[in-house]
Amino acid sequence: MNAIGIDLGATNIKAVAVAADGQPLSQTHLGFEAEEKMDWADKIRSLVRDIQTQANPQKSATELSSPCPAPAVGVSAPGLPAPDRRCILHMPARLRGLEGLDWTEFLGVGSTVPVVNDAHAALLGECWIGAARGLQNVIMLTLGTGVGGAAMVDGKLLRGHLGRAGHLGHICLNPYGTPDITGTPGSLEDAIGNCTISIRTHGRFQTTHELVEAYRNGDSTAREIWLKSVRELACAITSFINILDPEAIIIGGGIARSGVALFGPLQRYVDEMEWRPTGRSTKILPAQLGEYAGAYGAARNALL
Repeated sequence: MNAIGIDLGATNIKAVAVAADGQPLSQTHLGFEAEEKMDWADKIRSLVRDIQTQANPQKSATELSSPCPAPAVGVSAPGLPAPDRRCILHMPARLRGLEGLDWTEFLGVGSTVPVVNDAHAALLGECWIGAARGLQNVIMLTLGTGVGGAAMVDGKLLRGHLGRAGHLGHICLNPYGTPDITGTPGSLEDAIGNCTISIRTHGRFQTTHELVEAYRNGDSTAREIWLKSVRELACAITSFINILDPEAIIIGGGIARSGVALFGPLQRYVDEMEWRPTGRSTKILPAQLGEYAGAYGAARNALL
């Protein structure tokens, strides 16, 4: 085992152990009590120790905690990482205790534990061993409760001045729309994220899954609402293509599991809109690593 990747979510933890080439050795999914302060942190520390023990059954707990050759460990979490990438500097309202927690000190694994934003981590994972393997210019969107994003530009993860780069869900599609959680009016996140599904469907549907199922079953109202959201997603993607000129757009998250109901009309809309000066289209691909993308990206970040 060469690396351990930990991905901290709102209610659960995903962990992977991998070889240096990304070959998965183990995967773990673990829930925690979101309202119990630092329960997630204690579970992550125990989980890392358990994975290390399984890989080195002959070592004692004391030996594992001392500086010695050991797998690299990386952490993925929501929020903005600090410039030194040892902690999450800004993550309001959720996961009390996460802001400022130095993971290198907390885990005590004998080496620096780099921290990366969860959407950035998902893209790192997909570029390493997933749908974007071998590509140098890639955009990723994760469609779920909100819309996460990340960009790889000329082989380098785009982080930006404050670490905000890649928050693609918060671009403005309607300057007169309702402000989203960042204050952006008429954002992509509010256009297709599950967070606004009840508002967009006037209370008829409570989840995007319900809306898509009704669309598949020929419901005309569901069709109108769903295709409007997909067209808005296509407008955003076309804008991203014009700005960053990627080889591919990778789409993950729970809404991406809608399959043809999403990718079919999305491709048709992008075909209408995309500027193709050489005649070549930008690939739109489903993510391959599923819910473990962030964990694989955290492991990759630890190996870099």
